[in-house]
Amino acid sequence: MTIDGEHVNLALRVATPAGPGPFPTLIFHHGSTGGGTDPSTFATPYYPTPLVDWFTARGWAVVLPSRRGRGGSDGLYDEGFSQDRSKGYTCDEERLLAGAMRGLRDIEAITPVIMAMPFVDARQVVVGGHSRGGTLAVLWASRHPDEAWAVLNFSGGWRSTSCSTATAVNQALFEDDPARTPPSLWIYGENDSLFPMAHSRENFDAFKARGGDAEFAAVTPPHGVDGHQIVDSPVLWEGIVSRFLVEQGLALEAVH
Repeated sequence: MTIDGEHVNLALRVATPAGPGPFPTLIFHHGSTGGGTDPSTFATPYYPTPLVDWFTARGWAVVLPSRRGRGGSDGLYDEGFSQDRSKGYTCDEERLLAGAMRGLRDIEAITPVIMAMPFVDARQVVVGGHSRGGTLAVLWASRHPDEAWAVLNFSGGWRSTSCSTATAVNQALFEDDPARTPPSLWIYGENDSLFPMAHSRENFDAFKARGGDAEFAAVTPPHGVDGHQIVDSPVLWEGIVSRFLVEQGLALEAVH
């Protein structure tokens, strides 16, 4: 496809349950790469096996797109780096927001392709993501409110609180147009090394104050486990997610 005037191939990883389909589908977006200082990590495919297995076991397809320069996709990975890229992600608000918009354009380009795939039930699509991917899922849904049924935001945020600009950047992205966003579930873990619970609740409260239809769920991982990685522990969130999806009228059926 062509994005920003550049022809690129974007990689997708797909998991489907048994059967002919079409299936309810989760489109799930990846986060960043730690501090952004190790380019060898950019090409590593994102595949959260516990989450994928949880959904496919309940009759859902899962599609994991890789944005430009990540996980086998063409192009430059450029989502908010310092001018000297060897220093990794910047704290500069303007560059961070421009990087988020670059990521959003990738999602806007690939989502119609995913929606048209024969195994996808376009009437039952949930968009979600982890970390930066959670932020992009909420942002994309606010601009395309009729294309997804609901949103799952796992540990979402664009820049960690190691930057003084974190609150301004994260809230600017989450508050793009909350009142238009489909119902969303925000799931955060205690002891998150990037986004402390108080910071994430503040972002959520700002989203709600501007009309967002959302629910916040705080979970506690085992001692010594970084709360930023709760996406890999369905035992912490499966009850919350199941209830949320059923409340939105979405089916969860065990596949035998």
